[in-house]
Amino acid sequence: MENLDNLKSEVLKNIQASADLKGLDEIRVSILGKKGQLTEMMKGLGALPLEEKIAMGKGLNIVKSEIEQALEAQKKILEEKALNEKLANETIDVTLPVRPETQGRIHPISKIYEEVAAIFGEMGFDVADGPDIEDQFHNFNALNMPNNHPARQMQDTFYINDNPEKPFDMDTAYVIRTQTSGVQIRTMEKQQPPIRIIALGRTYRSDYDATHTPMFHQVEGLIIDKNITMAHLKGCLNNFMKAFFELDDLPMRYRPSYFPFTEPSAELDIGCKVTKTELKIGAGTDWMEILGCGMVHPSVLRAGGIDPDEYQGFAFGMGLDRIAMLKYGIPDLRLFFESDVRWLKHYGFTPLDISSMTGGLSDNGGLAR
Repeated sequence: MENLDNLKSEVLKNIQASADLKGLDEIRVSILGKKGQLTEMMKGLGALPLEEKIAMGKGLNIVKSEIEQALEAQKKILEEKALNEKLANETIDVTLPVRPETQGRIHPISKIYEEVAAIFGEMGFDVADGPDIEDQFHNFNALNMPNNHPARQMQDTFYINDNPEKPFDMDTAYVIRTQTSGVQIRTMEKQQPPIRIIALGRTYRSDYDATHTPMFHQVEGLIIDKNITMAHLKGCLNNFMKAFFELDDLPMRYRPSYFPFTEPSAELDIGCKVTKTELKIGAGTDWMEILGCGMVHPSVLRAGGIDPDEYQGFAFGMGLDRIAMLKYGIPDLRLFFESDVRWLKHYGFTPLDISSMTGGLSDNGGLAR
């Protein structure tokens, strides 16, 4: 026991005297490692009489615990010291001028905004806007989505308490809009047909992986007038897809689907070629879903203050981030939001490359990847 006390005193003294993490780890290994002094003493317990074994084992466990605590405490001190030294040696003078850049770059999402607005603007659409924080009527109820709809659950939607002084109530809370469809309702409330708008903007959902982020971008379109049919919808979207991907021939097909706010509803697929190394739009025999669309549900028209017996229309919606990934060959959606200047230099666009139907949409030579 006397040797154990001497060992403890010597080890604790060495721990306090250690000047760096490497030296501290060497002390740990020499005492607590597989062949450490304390480990060897524990291995020898089996040869002792029962009473001595109990007393010695208890003493060894106490010493081991004290040494481990001392090692952990000294480790935190040395880590903080190492960090401070690193910060002192790697300081940056933020008052210095930035590195010379010949020219900045436009983010791909900003470019896609321009391209989409240019194409639909040529078709006579106006650009409408609305709030990012919506009430549930404009985001859900007016769009024919019942209270028990899965999209209204908290695992999919971000809610904000409507009254901070009261407990959170999901039924009355505001939402950070999950879609730009609320802009369509607000437009119908303010404007009588004919209506022809697109709504571009940020939307938010509780999701995060290679193809989903909590904040993303959407464009939704709405046309309301007399005698509007699915033929008008297909013609509009067919023209948009060919113009956007800058292809004269682009295979497209419409599949029946379901959305609460349209009836009938459909999903638009575009032809493509999918391999392990590339995705080529407009070639091959594969299909990829690109957007949802349909004829506006009569209940949605009524919610917007429009008589469905006199007017009808169509609506569509697609993710801007997704079509940007398809057109410009960007593999991961999360890269859009990581503020990597190297990525922006590679995928960005020159500031003076203005998108228009007459001057061209993009400076990538019309190559849809």
